[in-house]
Order: sequence, then structure tokens, then C-alpha cells
Amino acid sequence: MSFNFPACTYIVAMISDAFLLFFSVFHVIAFDELKNDSKNPIDQCNSLNPLVIPEYILHFFTNLLFLFGGQWLSIAINVPLMAYHISKYKNRPAMSGFGLYDPTSIMNADKLNKYQREGWIKLTFYLFSFFYYLYGMIRALITV
Repeated sequence: MSFNFPACTYIVAMISDAFLLFFSVFHVIAFDELKNDSKNPIDQCNSLNPLVIPEYILHFFTNLLFLFGGQWLSIAINVPLMAYHISKYKNRPAMSGFGLYDPTSIMNADKLNKYQREGWIKLTFYLFSFFYYLYGMIRALITV
């Protein structure tokens, strides 16, 4: 049993994935509150937009570690979501600050359903990733 760089990579990935799971749960709850008229769209966007950049940074940093560690399957699993993040941020609405959500259009039923579905898909992906990273860490620790 040796403690090597891929094992460290998977440990860091699990920790960052726990934060990404928190962000996804917050995303799902926030859009559910918005859908049920429990919260103001402006306040909701002010609480969601600051979380976009940290989510992307954590996700890209984890994949950078996988690249340095030579964990090609982990990178291949994460590439579609990274491409989606890049595409979504590149095509975001014109706003003065960082973020993706515009308070004037967030209450549109189609966009609201899309954002809520996106949150559930990300939550599922990050949950799957957490267990895959746990498996990868154990595999990296027991292989010579």
C-alpha cells in the first residue's frame, strides 16, 4: 500500500466534489424556492451568481490534478461537463458582474425548469463522481 500522487489527487477530488455537491444542492433548493414564490428573483440571483465561478474553478482544478496524475478515465468522464460549463459561461446573458443568472429572465417558466433540471443533473453527476473518486482512491492506494 503506497501513498502516491494519484491517491492524493483522488482525495482532493473527493473533498472538492463534496463542495460541488453542496453547490448543486443549494442550486436545486434555490430554484425550488423560486418556483414556489418563496423568494425574490433578485435576491436569488444575488445568492446564486457568486457560486458560479467557485464551482467552475473547483471542477477545473480537480481535472487539472487528474491531468498531472495521468488519470485519463477520470478526465474523460469530466470533459462533457467541463465543455458544458465553458459553453454556458461563454453564452451567458450580458451582465455587469460574474454569474449566469439574470433576475429579469429567471422567472420565465422554460428557463426555470431548465435551470432546475440542470441542478438535478449536476447533483447526480457529482454524486456519481464522488463514489467513483472514492473507488479511484482505493484502487490507487492498493495497486503497486
